[in-house]
Amino acid sequence: MLPIDRYAYNNGLSTSHPAEKFAFSMVTLIICLSASDMITSLTVILTMAGVVVIRAGIPVGFYLKLMIVPMTFLVIGVITVAVSVGGTEAYFLYSFTVGAFTLGVTAGSLILAGNLFIKSLSAVSCLYFLSLTTPMVEIILVLKRLHVPTVIIELMSLIYRFIFVLMDTAGQMYTAQSSRLGYSSLSRGYSSISQLVTNLFVKAYRQADNLSVTLMSRCYKGDLSVLEPEYTVSKRNIMFIGVTDIAFIILSQLHGGNLF
Repeated sequence: MLPIDRYAYNNGLSTSHPAEKFAFSMVTLIICLSASDMITSLTVILTMAGVVVIRAGIPVGFYLKLMIVPMTFLVIGVITVAVSVGGTEAYFLYSFTVGAFTLGVTAGSLILAGNLFIKSLSAVSCLYFLSLTTPMVEIILVLKRLHVPTVIIELMSLIYRFIFVLMDTAGQMYTAQSSRLGYSSLSRGYSSISQLVTNLFVKAYRQADNLSVTLMSRCYKGDLSVLEPEYTVSKRNIMFIGVTDIAFIILSQLHGGNLF
């Protein structure tokens, strides 16, 4: 089991109603994407981090490691937004010439890149809250109650299952290759990893075909039925969600976020 799934099943909010956590994550996510000010995005990041670390009990180090992963991709992405092409040197705060092109950054492009970076990170924090406090099985149950098309839900369930199947298969193949000195040198390592990827695709296809046969033999008709546990709706949680999201909306309006 992945650490993120282990924490999803064992955290301080594991007994809370999944619909409450789903609503808090999705409503806050919509507010993040709608607001255009950096203050609201920063507040959302800090709030989600506080709930995940303090209320759910997720270790700070693990949460920071998770946040570093999207930050790396976001930095690469916002660089293309911050850097402008063309214009005179006086137009840029800093510029340099490459052949016939002038590349540089302006005050407006830096502000836009920074706002995009913080907004994207706040959206990621909303999704991390949901994934760290709610198992995929419970998320699927919420989607069923929202009458999401069955085919989408079943695809989500099967893809989620095959993530672990592929990881387990790849781990076994890597162990077998390592025991035969398949990674003893750089050249042998490249050869071994190419064989691993090729064989992994073949094994994954065969396992998918076997799963299809297994489902059809059990009269599968497009719906995987599972037991739904009973949850208690918490008025305290609903009040917290409402007050927090309303505060985000007010904060966005006060700082010119143009949410509405």
